[in-house]
Amino acid sequence: MKKDTVLITGASSGLGREMARIVSKDAHKLILVGRNTERLKELKSELVKAGGDLEVVTEAMDLGVHENCEKLHENYSDVDLLINNAGFGDFGDFDKTSLDKDVQMIETNVIALHMLTKLYLKDMIEKDSGHILNVASIAGFMPGPLMATYYATKAYVVRISEAIRQELKRKGSKVGISILCPGPVSTNFAKNANISFLFMGSDVHWVAEYALKHLNRFYIVPKLYVKVSRIAIRFIPTALTARIIYFLQSKRKVEK
Repeated sequence: MKKDTVLITGASSGLGREMARIVSKDAHKLILVGRNTERLKELKSELVKAGGDLEVVTEAMDLGVHENCEKLHENYSDVDLLINNAGFGDFGDFDKTSLDKDVQMIETNVIALHMLTKLYLKDMIEKDSGHILNVASIAGFMPGPLMATYYATKAYVVRISEAIRQELKRKGSKVGISILCPGPVSTNFAKNANISFLFMGSDVHWVAEYALKHLNRFYIVPKLYVKVSRIAIRFIPTALTARIIYFLQSKRKVEK
């Protein structure tokens, strides 16, 4: 698929940074969005030094602020591939975690993704080309006690993307949409969520490469055990799934 201009949110670290490194080999223009100015500058320098006919633009902004989503679209409306990767989580009982952090999580994981998807989808439908990759999670298919808000935000990403996919099919549109649904990935996510994973996360470069190689799919699910988990969840009562997830989550180490 065409990748002339690629916009990646959450590009200053983790999956976003690795995706930027990979698509830089094919794209003509990269728009990298994140909150860490220095990391964005470092990534831009790295990609430019790698050579090739590549324009790299960085935008340091908090997409949890609605006006920034609108500003981003106004400044860069012509995009061939939008990667909605920005997001974070938090760990703990719902009644004990920070309300402010919950709201920030919803603003970033849900509202920013919603706004950017809608704004860029309109442009793509009008020109009848383009692709949107929304970074969800295997968490989006199940209840998530002890990470209730995070799991709920990823469920939103899954459901709205599924609905958009059907609308595009009904229109006969050439615009594509995919959701990336990995299990744990070796990034700063766990640190920011104040936990450590029970199992070693998948290599971040491998997951990024896998996702970009399979944009022709709607559900992009790296690793066999994650694929099996997604299928198995369909046949397990929700209450039992919640009990299992609570047990697994409760074994996680809380980072101090």
